[in-house]
Amino acid sequence: MKIAMIGTGYVGLVSGVCFSDFGHDVVCVDKDPDKISRLTQGEVPIYEPGLQALMAKNVAAGRLTFTQDLALAIGGAEAVFIAVGTPTRRGDGHADLTYVMAAAAEVAELARDYVVIVTKSTVPVGTNRQVKQTVKKANPDLDFDVASNPEFLREGAAIDDFMKPDRVVVGVQNDRAADVMRDIYRPLYLREFPVVITDLESAEMIKYAANAFLATKITFINEMAALCERVGADIKQVSHGMGLDGRIGNKFLHAGPGYGGSCFPKDTKALARIGQEHAMPMQITETVIKVNEEMKRRLIDRLLDMCDGSFNGKTIAILGVTFKPGTDDMRDAPALTIIPALVGGGAKVRVTDPQGQHEGEALLPGVNWVEGAYKAAQNADLIVILTEWNEYRALDLKRLAKRMATPKLADMRNIYSVKDARRAGFVAYESIGRSGFEDTPD
Repeated sequence: MKIAMIGTGYVGLVSGVCFSDFGHDVVCVDKDPDKISRLTQGEVPIYEPGLQALMAKNVAAGRLTFTQDLALAIGGAEAVFIAVGTPTRRGDGHADLTYVMAAAAEVAELARDYVVIVTKSTVPVGTNRQVKQTVKKANPDLDFDVASNPEFLREGAAIDDFMKPDRVVVGVQNDRAADVMRDIYRPLYLREFPVVITDLESAEMIKYAANAFLATKITFINEMAALCERVGADIKQVSHGMGLDGRIGNKFLHAGPGYGGSCFPKDTKALARIGQEHAMPMQITETVIKVNEEMKRRLIDRLLDMCDGSFNGKTIAILGVTFKPGTDDMRDAPALTIIPALVGGGAKVRVTDPQGQHEGEALLPGVNWVEGAYKAAQNADLIVILTEWNEYRALDLKRLAKRMATPKLADMRNIYSVKDARRAGFVAYESIGRSGFEDTPD
């Protein structure tokens, strides 16, 4: 099949590359000439493990091409996927559908034969019906169907998620569109991965419901962690005990500095807005949003306590700024709230991250970027672990402590233990949901 993929951002590029690996003829189109130039030269503009090699393989096989020419991309295509951005709209928290509708109108004007127009972007309930109306208005004579095909890709594991999904969700209005979508996903169907065919509204809602539930799970365990600190319990043991219950499961029960990234913040806000518009407030989701923001501010207060009540003049080393390991994505990362508070308080902030510098330099002014944890620790008064990259999971804590002016460690991902920190010579150690310690001189 020939497939056109509009948008070469995270979702569009990963999806386009993986569809081409299924054997389809995929043309990825984007209006950004720099992106297309880089992709044509074999350069991947995002960091995703394994993506560059898979892209090169399918380009070499002639199944994957890149262009700015939308007419060329959709000529002869049996399906056109819209994978453009749907950022949170300022003011009301809703998803901004400007790019989605613009893409739909352009497809309508250029398409000639029957085509299924598939929304891959995360969009509010009712959007695909709006897409249908937009296409009809732009080209009343076009023979087409619409479909909703939300993505469920984890950054850092996106290729595996696409090739071995928990499920593929497809929303359609008739069997004709369903058959096209089944053909597209035939390699997965033959390997008996679940392909859920449903109506448009249910497909749209599944995406929001899933992400809101996962965000709720993260926020719940973070709130439990705060209580554990007060009562003397250990959140790691609590999480383990909870996760052994098959009804709960152990995933997304790791306490930390709050969720971030391109999906959870945007999707929880959009779901809350959808509920408000339909006079059905999503009270749990609204509370999740509130508690997640409070979590970041609470961490700033804890760091302030570790700096004896003032950041001014302190040298603070930050290990990791991306919202999770395995990606260069900085969107809504806890670091974007925490680090500006440190800089604003007069701290000298030294930052290191295996992949985050390219994105982070523009987002985090006033910090000093260095290579590696040990260089970041030199003469520092405090080290803060914000992202649990593998590089930070096996640090030589003694070596780290010896380099510091004041050996204090804020382990916001619970990688180490109180015992580890004390043995290494740290005089203060704080984590999430566990009792720390502070050694004071006699």
